Amino acid sequence: MNPEEMLKEVNEAILKVLVGGQSYRIGSRQLTRADAKFLYDMRNDLMTQISSGGGDSLLDDTYVAVFDGR
Repeated sequence: MNPEEMLKEVNEAILKVLVGGQSYRIGSRQLTRADAKFLYDMRNDLMTQISSGGGDSLLDDTYVAVFDGR
């Protein structure tokens, strides 16, 4: 699954948590959705991947500065 598709799924999961709550119970059964903080962190990571061209490299957000003239 590419980052764009994953971002769509994560956004849908966030919406379900916001609208339906973190967990609910029907009779003796209980459903707990993914942690909202985890989903927000995942969304931020995916948005970063998408904006950087989809790279998963450790150094994607690294810049090099050269200072000449000491």
